Amino acid sequence: MAIIVRLDRVMADRKTLLKDLADEVGITNVNLSKLKNGKVVAIRFETLNEICRVLNCQPGDILEYVED
Repeated sequence: MAIIVRLDRVMADRKTLLKDLADEVGITNVNLSKLKNGKVVAIRFETLNEICRVLNCQPGDILEYVED
Protein backbone atom coordinates (compact mmCIF):
# COMPACT_ATOMS: atom_id res chain seq x y z
CA MET A 1 0.00 0.00 0.00
CA ALA A 2 1.14 3.50 -0.71
CA ILE A 3 0.07 7.11 -0.71
CA ILE A 4 0.49 8.70 -4.13
CA VAL A 5 0.91 12.47 -4.37
CA ARG A 6 -1.16 13.97 -7.20
CA LEU A 7 -0.13 17.58 -6.62
CA ASP A 8 1.27 17.90 -10.14
CA ARG A 9 -2.12 17.02 -11.63
CA VAL A 10 -3.98 19.54 -9.46
CA MET A 11 -1.43 22.25 -10.25
CA ALA A 12 -1.74 21.54 -13.98
CA ASP A 13 -5.54 21.67 -13.82
CA ARG A 14 -5.32 25.09 -12.19
CA LYS A 15 -2.41 26.27 -14.35
CA THR A 16 -0.36 27.02 -11.25
CA LEU A 17 3.42 27.25 -11.35
CA LEU A 18 5.58 25.65 -8.66
CA LYS A 19 7.22 28.96 -7.75
CA ASP A 20 3.88 30.75 -7.42
CA LEU A 21 2.37 28.01 -5.25
CA ALA A 22 5.49 27.84 -3.06
CA ASP A 23 5.36 31.61 -2.52
CA GLU A 24 1.66 31.59 -1.61
CA VAL A 25 1.96 28.56 0.68
CA GLY A 26 5.11 29.86 2.34
CA ILE A 27 7.49 26.97 1.68
CA THR A 28 10.60 26.69 -0.45
CA ASN A 29 10.52 25.65 -4.09
CA VAL A 30 12.74 22.70 -3.19
CA ASN A 31 10.38 21.38 -0.50
CA LEU A 32 7.32 21.84 -2.70
CA SER A 33 9.11 20.13 -5.59
CA LYS A 34 9.94 17.16 -3.34
CA LEU A 35 6.30 16.93 -2.31
CA LYS A 36 5.10 17.23 -5.91
CA ASN A 37 7.45 14.44 -7.01
CA GLY A 38 6.53 12.14 -4.12
CA LYS A 39 9.99 12.35 -2.54
CA VAL A 40 8.73 13.12 0.99
CA VAL A 41 7.65 10.76 3.76
CA ALA A 42 5.56 13.28 5.70
CA ILE A 43 3.63 16.50 5.26
CA ARG A 44 2.52 18.91 7.95
CA PHE A 45 -1.23 19.46 8.15
CA GLU A 46 -0.55 23.20 8.14
CA THR A 47 1.22 22.87 4.77
CA LEU A 48 -1.51 20.63 3.35
CA ASN A 49 -4.13 23.09 4.56
CA GLU A 50 -2.39 26.01 2.82
CA ILE A 51 -1.96 24.06 -0.42
CA CYS A 52 -5.66 23.18 -0.41
CA ARG A 53 -6.60 26.78 0.37
CA VAL A 54 -4.48 28.20 -2.45
CA LEU A 55 -5.51 25.57 -5.00
CA ASN A 56 -9.13 25.51 -3.80
CA CYS A 57 -9.15 21.73 -3.52
CA GLN A 58 -9.58 18.91 -1.01
CA PRO A 59 -6.75 16.79 0.47
CA GLY A 60 -8.14 13.82 -1.47
CA ASP A 61 -7.48 15.70 -4.69
CA ILE A 62 -3.78 15.76 -3.82
CA LEU A 63 -3.27 12.48 -1.95
CA GLU A 64 -4.43 9.05 -3.14
CA TYR A 65 -4.22 5.73 -1.33
CA VAL A 66 -3.49 2.67 -3.47
CA GLU A 67 -3.04 -0.95 -2.42
CA ASP A 68 -0.21 -3.12 -3.73
